[in-house]
Amino acid sequence: DGMNILFIVVDDLRPVLGCYGDKLVKSPNIDQLASRSVVFSNAYAQQALCAPSRVSFLTGRRPDTTRLYDFYSYWRVHAGNYSTMPQYFKENGYVTLSVGKVFHPGVSSNHSDDYPYSWSIPPFHPSTEKYENDKTCRGKDGKLYANLVCPVDVTEMPKGTLPDIQSTAEAIRLLNVMKDKKQKFFLAVGYHKPHIPLRYPQEFLKLYPLENIPLAPDPWVPEKLPSVAYNPWTDIRRRDDVEALNVSFPYGPLPEEFQRQIRQSYYAAVSYLDVQVGLLLSALDNVGLSNNTMVVFTADHGWSLGEHGEWAKYSNFDVATRVPLMFYVPGMTTPSASQGMRVFPYLDPFSHNVNSVPQGQSKKVVELVSLFPTLAELAGLQVPPACPEPSLHVGLCTEGTSLVRYFSASEGKEGCGGTARCFYEEPAALSQYPRPADTPQWNSDKPKLKDIRIMGYSMRTIDYRYTVWVQFNPKNFTANFEDVHAGELYVMETDPNQDYNIYNNTSHGWLFKKVLG
Repeated sequence: DGMNILFIVVDDLRPVLGCYGDKLVKSPNIDQLASRSVVFSNAYAQQALCAPSRVSFLTGRRPDTTRLYDFYSYWRVHAGNYSTMPQYFKENGYVTLSVGKVFHPGVSSNHSDDYPYSWSIPPFHPSTEKYENDKTCRGKDGKLYANLVCPVDVTEMPKGTLPDIQSTAEAIRLLNVMKDKKQKFFLAVGYHKPHIPLRYPQEFLKLYPLENIPLAPDPWVPEKLPSVAYNPWTDIRRRDDVEALNVSFPYGPLPEEFQRQIRQSYYAAVSYLDVQVGLLLSALDNVGLSNNTMVVFTADHGWSLGEHGEWAKYSNFDVATRVPLMFYVPGMTTPSASQGMRVFPYLDPFSHNVNSVPQGQSKKVVELVSLFPTLAELAGLQVPPACPEPSLHVGLCTEGTSLVRYFSASEGKEGCGGTARCFYEEPAALSQYPRPADTPQWNSDKPKLKDIRIMGYSMRTIDYRYTVWVQFNPKNFTANFEDVHAGELYVMETDPNQDYNIYNNTSHGWLFKKVLG
């Protein structure tokens, strides 16, 4: 009871981490956190797009309730005046602090990161954030470009630094302030990388020689993938280095050598992020707060690295929706450390490559919409009630469920024999993605609300991923499940990469009912 909360959210991070079994990545600090945490290996975002995902998990409501599928509306005005997770902690005596990208900046958080509702003081944004998409990447010709692949000399960057370095410094400063205040705090720290551009200090390339970088295991567009399900990675195509390749729209593919370079830079950006997380957690030790601060680590969604011939997010596949999720709760997920013992000594990824084993691993399928009730329960606060139908006028409720019941190791039988009865007892994660048309268009990845014509509702259980693409009316936010444009069904046991769509050659009525449920 009464613990502080350090909430770390990363932009576009799929679980390429040692603690998730990735053999290539160097992520010792995040792995060390995992070794003291409950780690969820099947956690999913509600939409593979920054603003809708963040508003969803920060309010505990699904995109159909926040009515945000793009970047251009503020839920308090356009849906309902919903309480947020930080707001709830603030109202319960916590000092709430935001550093970096927590809410998506702009219209979707009222150009204020939802201040003053959610935060005790105005949120901090790094001063170098505004240079993110500038021409700061040096090409082979010595000129500067706005590239996708962008290892840099930090001393040559505007102000001689990078946004995530600034965010770490500010978060550490706030930890020192809060140590002296002796007030409970909820500190949210949002890291930008590995969001594109893949811009990171160039020394991290040394960790990943290009000859060691494999292509995706399935770099082709699946034969039976409905065209509505495909995302044509338009944001990547606009980068100078990709534009120069003249790749055909919508299916590409990118040249193999360049695919390896993207994957190499994504991994390098993850190791750069790991250093930031390591410095932040080490600071928690330094101020003597590791024993009374719980740490949550997650991402807003995943990112395709060439699987299914796709890049970026913008889809319902696991690679776009699956996220890392771990909870460190002193005395619960790990014994409390003795006085003076370091819980999170900083580990240098250049010299430290032992992958820690997670303390407790849960295979249960869970969703980010459950973060709010979970943190409320862990903090000893009243868990917000389940939302009624409809809930537009209910200020405080949640469409998630607390995950604390999964924290103990004995979870019972995983998976099941494929019967409908057994299936209903299994948890499922629901994700969705909007499209403007049945075939890939220039705005398929990020359609504005007024252009949405189809919504892909996707359900992930331990055994299946099942998606139906149905007619959607953006004027009244309704989906017509009688008008199915396409469907996908993947069986995880035989097809873990989701390459073989068996929707058209199987009966799946009971799955359909579950989506509607």
